[in-house]
Amino acid sequence: MQQAIILLMVLVAGMGLSVEAGLLGPLGEQVGHLSATLSIFLVGALLLSLVLVFAPRRQLGHLFAQPRWMLTGSILGPIYVIILTIATPLVGVGMTMVGILCGQVAASLAIDHFGLLGSERRAVDAYRVQALVMILAALWLM
Repeated sequence: MQQAIILLMVLVAGMGLSVEAGLLGPLGEQVGHLSATLSIFLVGALLLSLVLVFAPRRQLGHLFAQPRWMLTGSILGPIYVIILTIATPLVGVGMTMVGILCGQVAASLAIDHFGLLGSERRAVDAYRVQALVMILAALWLM
């Protein structure tokens, strides 16, 4: 049951990314791609700061005690959002999101298979490779 709830939350989060792309594309064309990206991160930082104030267990102090390579993930967020903001008006929300999904699945399979970035090793089987091929086919068909 818990896994089903988590998967439902992941599905809703994925839908949220499509909505975000639909909003960011036009916003980026109106105010500039970097300004639109900044707005996403400013609002997000403000909301998270508010949540952290009321969080029962704040562990922000432990953040910089972690290996530096773990903090490099924060560089990828703005790059992703800038690309999302630029691509969406040019190719549409659907094509942008399928392209992103394709890249995510390909990288995820490699991370799982080799146990990269501190994750547990999970062997990639033929079914997962077929899923990636189908996503590539969807991207090509779009």
